[in-house]
Amino acid sequence: MSTSSPEAVKKLLENMQTDLRSLSMECKKKFPPVKEAAESGIVKIKTIAARNTDILAALKENSSEVVQPFLMGCGTKEPKITQLCLAAIQRLMSHEVVSEAAAGNIINMLWQLMENGLEELKLLQTVLVLLTTNTVVHDEVLSKAIVLCFRLHFTKDNITNNTAAATVRQVVTVVFERMVAEDERFKGIVEQPPPVQGNTNRRSVSTLRPSAKDAYMLFQDLCQLVNADAPYWLVGMTEMTRTFGLELLESVLNDFPGVFLQHQEFSFLLKERVCPLVIKLFSPNIKFRQGSSSAASPAPVEKPYFPICMRLLRVVSVLIKHFYSLLVTECEIFLSLLVKFLDGEKPQWLRAVAVESVHRLCVQPHLLRSFCQSYDMKQHSTKVFRDIVNALGSFIQSLFIVPNAGNAAAVSAPAGGSGSGVQGTAQGGPGTGGVSGTLTTQAAFEYRGTWIPLMTVSVQGSAKATYLEMLDKVEPPSIPEGYAMSVAFSALLDLVRGITSMIERELAMEEEAAAEFREAHPDQEWKPQPGAHLVWEEMVSACWCGLLAALSLLLDASTDETATENILKAELTMASLCGRLGLVTPRDAFITAICKASLPPHYALTVLSSNAANLSSKAYSIQGQSVQIISPSSESHQQVVAVGQPLTAQPQGTVVLTAKNIQCMRTLLNLAHCHGAVLGTSWQLVLATLQHLVWILGLKPGVGGALKPGRAVEGPSTVLTTAVMTDLPVISNILSRLFESSQYLDDVSLHHLINALCSLSLEAMEMAYGNNKEPSLFAVAKLLETGLVNMDRIEILWRPLTGHLLEKVCQHPNSRMREWGAEALTALIKAGLAYKHDPPLAQNQRLQLLLLNPLKELSNVLHADIRQKQLECVLQILQSQGDSLGPGWPLVLGVIGAIRNDQGESLIRTAFQCLQLVVTDFLPTMPCTCLQIVVDVAGSFGLQNQELNISLTSIGLLWNISDYFFQRGEAITQELEREEEALQKQAQERGETLNRPFHPAPPFDCLWLCLYAKLGELCVDPRPAVRKSAGQTLFSTIAAHGTLLQQPTWHIVVWKVLFQLLDCVRTSSTTADKEKIESGGGNILIHHSRDTAEKQWAETWVLTLAGVARIFNTRRYLLQQLGDFFEAWEVLLNHIQSAALSKNNEVSLAALKSFQEILQIVTPVKDSDKAGDALAAMGVPPVLIDPLSASGPGRPLVRSDSLVERLTRYNGAELQAPPPGEESALEDSALWWSAWNTWYRTGTDSTRPPSGPTEKLSFIPSQPFLTALIQIFPALYQHIKANFSMEDLKKLGVILHGAVSVPISSDASPFILPSYTEAVLTSLQEAVLTALDVLQKAICVGPENLQVMYPAIFEQLLLFVEFSCKPPQYGRMETKHVANAKYNQAEWVALNYVPFAERSLEVVVDLYHKTACHKAVINEKVLQNIIKTLRMPLGLKYACPSESTWKLAVSSLLKVLSIGLPVARQHASSGKFDTMWPELANAFEDFLFTKSTPPDNLSIQEFQKNEAIDVEVVQLISTEILPFANFIPKDFVGQIMTMLNKGSIHSQSPSFTEAEIDVRMREDFSKVCFETLLQFSFSNKVSTPQEGYISRMALSVLLKRSQDVLRRYVEDERLSGRCPLPRQQVTEIIFVLKAISTLMDSLKKTQPENVDGNTWAQVIALYPTLVECITCSSSEVSSALKEALGPFKDFMQPPVSKVQNGES
Repeated sequence: MSTSSPEAVKKLLENMQTDLRSLSMECKKKFPPVKEAAESGIVKIKTIAARNTDILAALKENSSEVVQPFLMGCGTKEPKITQLCLAAIQRLMSHEVVSEAAAGNIINMLWQLMENGLEELKLLQTVLVLLTTNTVVHDEVLSKAIVLCFRLHFTKDNITNNTAAATVRQVVTVVFERMVAEDERFKGIVEQPPPVQGNTNRRSVSTLRPSAKDAYMLFQDLCQLVNADAPYWLVGMTEMTRTFGLELLESVLNDFPGVFLQHQEFSFLLKERVCPLVIKLFSPNIKFRQGSSSAASPAPVEKPYFPICMRLLRVVSVLIKHFYSLLVTECEIFLSLLVKFLDGEKPQWLRAVAVESVHRLCVQPHLLRSFCQSYDMKQHSTKVFRDIVNALGSFIQSLFIVPNAGNAAAVSAPAGGSGSGVQGTAQGGPGTGGVSGTLTTQAAFEYRGTWIPLMTVSVQGSAKATYLEMLDKVEPPSIPEGYAMSVAFSALLDLVRGITSMIERELAMEEEAAAEFREAHPDQEWKPQPGAHLVWEEMVSACWCGLLAALSLLLDASTDETATENILKAELTMASLCGRLGLVTPRDAFITAICKASLPPHYALTVLSSNAANLSSKAYSIQGQSVQIISPSSESHQQVVAVGQPLTAQPQGTVVLTAKNIQCMRTLLNLAHCHGAVLGTSWQLVLATLQHLVWILGLKPGVGGALKPGRAVEGPSTVLTTAVMTDLPVISNILSRLFESSQYLDDVSLHHLINALCSLSLEAMEMAYGNNKEPSLFAVAKLLETGLVNMDRIEILWRPLTGHLLEKVCQHPNSRMREWGAEALTALIKAGLAYKHDPPLAQNQRLQLLLLNPLKELSNVLHADIRQKQLECVLQILQSQGDSLGPGWPLVLGVIGAIRNDQGESLIRTAFQCLQLVVTDFLPTMPCTCLQIVVDVAGSFGLQNQELNISLTSIGLLWNISDYFFQRGEAITQELEREEEALQKQAQERGETLNRPFHPAPPFDCLWLCLYAKLGELCVDPRPAVRKSAGQTLFSTIAAHGTLLQQPTWHIVVWKVLFQLLDCVRTSSTTADKEKIESGGGNILIHHSRDTAEKQWAETWVLTLAGVARIFNTRRYLLQQLGDFFEAWEVLLNHIQSAALSKNNEVSLAALKSFQEILQIVTPVKDSDKAGDALAAMGVPPVLIDPLSASGPGRPLVRSDSLVERLTRYNGAELQAPPPGEESALEDSALWWSAWNTWYRTGTDSTRPPSGPTEKLSFIPSQPFLTALIQIFPALYQHIKANFSMEDLKKLGVILHGAVSVPISSDASPFILPSYTEAVLTSLQEAVLTALDVLQKAICVGPENLQVMYPAIFEQLLLFVEFSCKPPQYGRMETKHVANAKYNQAEWVALNYVPFAERSLEVVVDLYHKTACHKAVINEKVLQNIIKTLRMPLGLKYACPSESTWKLAVSSLLKVLSIGLPVARQHASSGKFDTMWPELANAFEDFLFTKSTPPDNLSIQEFQKNEAIDVEVVQLISTEILPFANFIPKDFVGQIMTMLNKGSIHSQSPSFTEAEIDVRMREDFSKVCFETLLQFSFSNKVSTPQEGYISRMALSVLLKRSQDVLRRYVEDERLSGRCPLPRQQVTEIIFVLKAISTLMDSLKKTQPENVDGNTWAQVIALYPTLVECITCSSSEVSSALKEALGPFKDFMQPPVSKVQNGES
C-alpha cells in the first residue's frame, strides 16, 4: 500500500491524531505548554484534512506547525515523551510531509537530544529516516545531521557506536545516491559549463548542483578528517578515527565511481586530496623494516599499524580498480608500494594483506592489460606489470627460503598438532602425523625441507580476501602457515588464466574478422591492428619470466596431484599462448620447464640445459631459472613408479621416474597433441624429452615406427610398477596418435615437427658414436611414422625427411642406427611408389623422380650394409615396377652404377646382377635417352678394380649393347630425334643453348660416341688386361659399326675419342712407375719385358697408336673430307712424335712403324660403301714396302694404285678415285711437309745429346730406332723434294750427324757390332749414307737451282770423314772404345767410326769427281774444305786410329787434286781458289814431314811402301803443280820449293840405330825431291818472266842447299878423323857435287841476261867451300869434286860488257 493512497492518508491522519492525544495525555501534568500545542495540533490536522483534497501536500506546507508539538515534546527530555514524539516525527517523515524548514527544526531538536545524550539509537533512526525518505535536507542542515551521527559514533556505548557507524555509512551513501539521482534528472539537459577557474579555490563548488555540492563538501571533509585536519563543512565534529574515515572513503569510492569520473571537481579531489593522503599514510609501512631496531635511526620509526594499513590497501585496490584511468601516475606509485610490501623484510601480516591485494588485481585481466599499456609499454616508466608478476614470484620463493619469521604459531606447525587458532584453521595445519609419518594426504608444497601446506583460499577467478576483511581487528592477526603461499599460488593461476583467456578471446575475434574480410575481399590482404598484438606481446614478455620462475619452483615443490595439474595447465596455456603470438623464447622456456619436470631430477639433457642457460640471462631479479630441480632429500613424498636407464652416451646408473614425472609427460603429450601447430622450433624440446622418457620406460620401435613396450637389450633392465605398466599402452597409443595427428598440422608446423625429429635424431646419433650401446631409435621411428601418415602431401616433407635419413642416419657408424635409417628410407620409398597418388605417378613424373631420388643418394653412403639394403630395394623395385619406371630409369641406373672401389666385391656383384638384369630384360622398355646411362654404368663396372672378371665381363656387355644399337638403330634414332626436338624447343623458349655431350652430333651418333668414350676410358684403366680388352673392343666396334656414323661425327671420333685416348695413354705412360712388379698376383710370373707398370703401359701405347694409325689409314678418304683433316694429321704426327721420343724403346720403335704406316698411304679410297668396307675388313693388304727391309739408297716409295683399281672393279663406277686436282696436290704437299716437320723434330730431339754432366744416365735412343728413323727419310723425301730447301738440308744434316754420334750401350754392342776388329758399317751408318745418296742423286737429276746444295752435302760428308780421327762426342758423355768396354757393365761404347768415315771419304771423292766443275762447288770452296779435312788424317799419319785411314786420305787427296787442280788453274784469275793454296801447301808439309813416328814394329817392306806413297806425292807436285807455276801464287810455289829443298837434304833422325839408318833415310824420297828442284833449275823453256822467276827461286834454293851440305861434310870429315863418314852422307855429298857441275853447265848455256846477279854471287860463294873439300879422303868424292871445280874456269873473269855498260 503506497504512502499516498487514500487509505494510507486516512491511516496517517488517524495515527497523527492518536499520537497528539497520547502526547497531550503524557504532558498534562508536567508540561502544560506541550499539552496545549498538541491539542491545537489536532485541530490543525482536522482543519487541513477537511479543507484540502491533496491532504499530503497541505500537510507538508504546514509541516512546521504540525511538527511543533512533537518538537516541544522532545524538549521535555522525558524518555517516554521523547520516544513517542520521535516515533510520530518518523511517521511524518516516512510520508514525506516534512518541509525544509520543519526538517531544520527537527535536526536542531535532535542535536539537543544528542548533546544531552538522550535516546541515542532513536535519534540515529530518526536522522536516517529523515535523510532517506526525502531530499529536503540540504547544506548546513545536512552537515549538522551528519555531524550528529558522527558524534554519536564516538559515545561510550558500544551499541550506539556501532549503530552510529552504520548510520554514518548509510547517510554518506544517501548523500551520494542523491547526487546520482540528480545527475539522472538533468541527464538530457545540456548546460553551458561555467568557465573553469583552475585550482584557484579548492572550495569552488559554485558549478555544482545542490546534491552534488553536498556530496562534494562531505567527501572533501572526510579527506580533511582522515588527514587530521579541521573539516570545512562538517562543523561541530569533536573526534574522528582514521580507520573509520578510510572505511568511509573506500565505500564512497567503491560504490560511486561514476561521480568521480563524470565530475571534474570530484576528479580533482581524488587527485589532489585522496592520493596524497594515501601516500602520506603509507609512509610508516614503507620505511619499516622488520627486525631493525629503532635505535639505529635517529628518529623513532613509526610502526605499521594493521587497521590503517589494511584499510589503505583496500582504498588503493578501489582506486586502482575504478580510477586507474584518471590516476595513472598515482597508481604507478601505489602499485610500486604494493610490490614493496611483498618484501621479505616486511611483517608477515603486511605481506599477507599485500598478497591479497595483489590477488585482487590478478583477477582483473583488463586492468592488468591497462597497466601494461600505461607503464610497461612507455619508455621511461616503471615496468609495473612486470614488477607485480616478479614480486609474486620472489614472494613465493622467499616463503620457501625464509621460514616464516616472527610467527611463532606457524613455525611449530609442521611438527604436528593443529595450526594457529586464527580464522582458516580448518585448512591451516598439515593435519596430524606430519611428514615423518605416513604420506600425508594434505595438499602441500615441499622444497629443500621447507614444508608449506596448501589451503583453499578462494574460488577460482575471484579474490576472496581474509585479512583485508578484518575491519574489527586492531592487532595484526597471526597468519596460518601456508595462507600467504596459497593466496600467491591462486593469484598466479588466476593471472595466467585471466591473461590467456582474454588474449585468446581477442585473438579468436580477430581471426573471425580476418575470415570475414577475406570472404568479402578475396583479393586483398588482411592487415590486423598492430596495437593489439603489441599489447599482448608486451604483456607476455613482461610476465613470462616471473611466472615461469614461480611456476617451475611450485611444480618442483608440489606434492599434490591437483596442484601439479593446475601448475602444468598454467604452463601449458602460457606456452600455447606464446606460440600463438610467435614469442619463441618464452614459449620455449615454458616448454622447457614442463620437459624438465617430466624427466628424473638432475637428468642431463643438453637441449634443456642450454635453453635454461639462455633464459637465466633474461630473468630479472629472479632466481627462478637457477632453482634446482627437487633435491633427492625431498623425494619422500613422490611415489616412484618406474626405474630405467638414462639415455646417455656413457653408461650410467639407473634413474627413477615418479608419478609426477608421468603426469608431466602426459601434459607434454597433451601440449604436442593439441597445440602442435604453434610449437614451431620447440618441437625439438618436446620430442627430445619424450625420447628420453620413452627410452627410460623401455619403449622400442616396431614395424612402421610405432613404439611398443620392449625390454632393453643390456644393462640393469627397466623396472616398472604395475601402475605404469597399465599406463604404458596408453602412453604409447597417445604417442602414436600424436604423430598420426601430424596429418592435420599445416605445412609449416609439419616442417617444424620434421626438423625437430631430425635434430633429435642427430643427438641420438651423437650419443651412439663410439660405443656399441643400443641407440635410441625414437626419432627415426617417428620420422618414418610421420612420413607414412602424410603420404598424400609427401612432396612437402620428402626432402627434409629423406635428406636427414640419408645424410645422417644412414652414414652413422652404429650399425643398428644405420640399419634403421636405411630401413625407414627404403620403406618410405617403396610406400611412396606404391601409394595411389592423385594424379598417378605415371603422370606425375616430378613426384616419381622426387621419390626415387633418395634411393640414388644412398649411393654416397660408404657403409656396405646400407648399400646392400639399397641394392635389394632396387631389385625389388625392378621386379615390381620395372616396366613402369619410365622417367625413373636414370635414377635407378644411377644407383646401380654408383659403385666404388672401396666397396667390397659382394656389393659390386649384387649391383652387377642388377645391371645384367637390365641389359638382358629392360633395354627395349626403357626410354632411349637412358641407353647412354646404361653405357656409362656398364663402363663404371669396367672401371672398378675389385673384380677383374666383372671388369672384363662388362666390356663384353658394352659389346652386346653396341650390337643392340646396331640392330635397333632406326627405332632408336627416331625416338632420340623426337626427344631432341622437344629439348631443343624447351631450350629455345628459355633462351639457352642445348647442352648435351658431343653436341651437335646427331643424337644416335652421340650414343655411339658415348660408347666409344667409355671404351676409351677403359683403355686407360690401370690393369693391363682391361686396357688390352677395351682397346681391342674399341677398335673393333669402330671398324664394325663405324659405317653407321654420319660424316661430321667422325670429326668427334677423331678428336674427342681417338686423340683424347692417345693423350691419356701418353700421359699415363710417361708418368708410369718404373718400379719392378714382383709377380702378377698369385703365382703368375711376369715376363721381364712387362715387369714394370711403365713397360705394361708401353704395350698399351703401342696398341693404341697402331690402332689409331690404322684407322687413319683405312678411313683416309672419309677423314680427308672433314674440314680439319690437316689439323688431325698434325695431331696424329704430334702423337707419333711424342711416342717416338718416349724413353721406351718398344714405344719409340713402334711409333716409327706407325709413322711409316701412315706415310705409305695408298691413293685414298672412298669407303662410304659396305663393299669397300668389307674389303678393308677382309684385309686386302695395301701393297706397301717395309722400309726397314728396303735396301739400297734412294729406292723410291711405291705408290700402290693397284688397290684402287681392284676396289673400283669391285664396286662399279661410283668408287672413283678423286681426280688429282691442284688442290689435293697442294693439300698433299702440306701433309707431307707436316710429316717432314714431325720427322725433323723427332730426329732433333732424339739425337740431341744430353746437356749437363751425365751423372744421372739420360736416355739414349737405340740403334734400331735411329736406323728406322733415318730410313724413313728417303721415302719422305720423294714427296717433299720439290720444295726441299737449303734450310731443310741443314736440318737434315744436324739429325744425321746426331744419329751417327749416338753411342750404344755395352750390353747391346755384341748384337750391333759383330766384332770391333772387322771394319763393317752398322745399318744406321748405312742408312745415313743412303739418305745422303738419295739427296745427291736427286740434285743430280734435279733442276739447276738444286745444285747449290752440293757444298752442303760435301760439308756433311766431310764431317763424317773427320770421325776417322776424331770420333764424335755425344754431349759430355764418357764413352769407351769398344775394345775396352766390358759387356756386363752399363757403359756406353763409341762405335768404330773408321769404316764409316772411310766410306764417306770414298763418297766424297766420288761426288767430287762428278761435281768439281759445278759453280756452287767452286764458289763454296769445296776443294779447299776437302783438303782441310784431309789435313787431319794426313797430319796424324801413323797416329791415326786406323792405318787404312791415312792411306785412303792420301790416295783420295791425289784423286781429288788430279780433278781439282786443273779447275783451280782455270779459275785462278777469279781468286776463288786463293785460299786453297796455302791450305794445300800445309797439307803437303804435314804429310811429308809428319810429326808422328812410325810404329816400332813397322817392317822394312812396309816402310818402303809408305816411302813410295811419299814419292807419289812429290811426283804429283812435279807433274801437276810446278809446270803450271805461272798460274799459281808465288808464295805457294815458294813454300813448295822450300819443302822440296827440305826433302832433298834429309838428315837422319838421331833415334835410328846404325843398322837401320840406310833404310830409314828415305833416299828415294830425297832424290826425287832434289830432282824435282833441279828439273826446275834447268828449265830453259822460259817462256814468261813468271817461269824465270820460278827457276831463279829454285836455283837460289839449290845453291843454298849445296852450300849447307858441303859445309856440313867438311865439318863432319874433320871431326870423324880416320873413320869413314856414313854411306848416306857420302852419297849425298856426291849428289850435291854432281848437281853443282850440272848447274855450272846450265849457267854456261843460259843467256847471261837470264841469270840473276844473286845467283852469280851464290855460285861464286860456293867456290871456297868446294876448295875446302879437297882434303877429303873418299875417292868418289874427289872425282866428283874435280868435275865440279872444273867449270869455274869459265867464270874466272867477269864479262867486260857489263862493266862497259856500267851495269852491276
